[in-house]
Amino acid sequence: ERRKKFEKESEKYYSQLDKHMNLSSKKKETQLQEVHLKIQSIKMKEKKMKPNNIILIFVNGFSELNHFHSSFRSYFLGFICLLVFQERRKKFEKESEKYYSQLDKHMNLSSKKKETQLQEADGLLDKERQTFYESSVEYVYQIQQVQDRKKFDVVEPVLAFLQSILTLNNLTVEMTQDFLPYKQELQLSLQNTRNHFESTREEMEELMKRMKGSAQICIRHSQQATMEGYIYVQEKWALGVTWVKYYCKYFKDNKLFIMMPVEQKTGTRQTTAQLTLKSCVRRKTDSTDKRFCFDIETNERCSPVLLQAISEVNRKQWMEAMDGKEPIYHSPIQKQAEMDLNDIGFKFVRKCINFVETKGLTQEGVYRTVGSNIQVQKLLNAFFDPKCAADVDFNSTDMDIKTITSALKFYLRSLSEPLMTYSLHGELILAAKSENLDYRLVAVHSLVYKLPERNREMLELLIKHLVSVCSHSSENLMTVSNMGVIFGPTLMRAEEETVAAMLDIKFQNIVMEILIEDYCKIFKGPPEETIPPPIPPPRVTPRRRQPITISKRPPRLYPGLQPPVFERK
Repeated sequence: ERRKKFEKESEKYYSQLDKHMNLSSKKKETQLQEVHLKIQSIKMKEKKMKPNNIILIFVNGFSELNHFHSSFRSYFLGFICLLVFQERRKKFEKESEKYYSQLDKHMNLSSKKKETQLQEADGLLDKERQTFYESSVEYVYQIQQVQDRKKFDVVEPVLAFLQSILTLNNLTVEMTQDFLPYKQELQLSLQNTRNHFESTREEMEELMKRMKGSAQICIRHSQQATMEGYIYVQEKWALGVTWVKYYCKYFKDNKLFIMMPVEQKTGTRQTTAQLTLKSCVRRKTDSTDKRFCFDIETNERCSPVLLQAISEVNRKQWMEAMDGKEPIYHSPIQKQAEMDLNDIGFKFVRKCINFVETKGLTQEGVYRTVGSNIQVQKLLNAFFDPKCAADVDFNSTDMDIKTITSALKFYLRSLSEPLMTYSLHGELILAAKSENLDYRLVAVHSLVYKLPERNREMLELLIKHLVSVCSHSSENLMTVSNMGVIFGPTLMRAEEETVAAMLDIKFQNIVMEILIEDYCKIFKGPPEETIPPPIPPPRVTPRRRQPITISKRPPRLYPGLQPPVFERK
């Protein structure tokens, strides 16, 4: 700009000067004076731009150009870095969309698919995950590069600009000297920053290579979250069950579990949930259709929360952070030595009955509502532990009516032989099938006293309790028929699970109804020996048709058929 101004004024001045020199001396004095004044005005403008000043402007201009050239390299490198950054960002966004789309499909795979199909799907997802990790690490590395370069790529041109301002405006020597210490300090700081950036670049690249190789999430032990990442949470809605994706954080110090919704469902407003962890247990593979699942119990929710990790490795990491436990495949009461009706079993049943009769007789749906499987298994393991058998406090805060009743039913179902025994199962079903009510009662009464002594003792203890529960049916809504449906299959079961056995379930319920309704008569004492054993009454109406057997079936004649000619001959 100054160069253009200088050239313009120079051309104007010398052009006017040439005209002035060609003027005739014979012109009028007024004209000469007018031309002279024009020349003087141009000279006055020239004085403002003395040759020394003009030369100084050019020198400073070249100095500024030098500064520009020195910083042009850093500008250019920064521009190249920006282009690489944009490219890495596009690659990261593309790989992110691809990976999470594949992950959503993978999470919906059923655990009941063939093992080869699941392994193939796992391998495909691992490949996509590796590509995603590499692109994300490169993107983060590039962000770090840009952030570090900004520390000197922005400040260096500003420093050069300030230097040019001081030089071009001919500021006093004092101001320049005042600025010099700040300038030197800033230059030194910039040089140190640049040197530090160059020295740490190789370390960052080495770290990036190592992160690409492992691609695993480390569990941190600090003030930050111990574990964090995406988790799918099973939530129950009015129309069924759905899986919602959350970004979760877990802090091991205070057992705080934070769930932040990733996608908002239509018609609902989901908010961040903060839960306090009580326990964590891996979910059995055959107990759910989803893979990589585990349950957590919290203080804020009455039922366990079912979570799904994004892989088997990820589930192990979450469980390690939460001090998770493996599920119980075989309860201690399922051992043969403890499956009989021993003293510990009797003590367990009595404690359950006393607890229910003290706190739960009027609770709606008692014995019908089911408790938490985790709490039930925990109670059974604690009570039947050989080291401290029967040493369990039922009045603790973890125990509720549903847990106690479910544990009692589980114990009775886990006996090696049902309480009503396999040997008497057929006779009891036959008695329940009779249409004669008196015969039913007499037959069941007689068969009860054919049970082993301990079985009969346990049955009497249990039926007496069920009579007490049914007496409050107006409040708990548990009638005799309801109790028959619940305890019929629990106390009676066929030795083989056949279609006929399934059809006999309703007759098992009838036997339980007879025991509850006629408790006093049945358990008052055995039937009198003088009374003959019950015989099924005859049919009121005889059969219309006699049963046809193969031996009595008359031979069939087919008159329309004739033997071949050669046979007749």
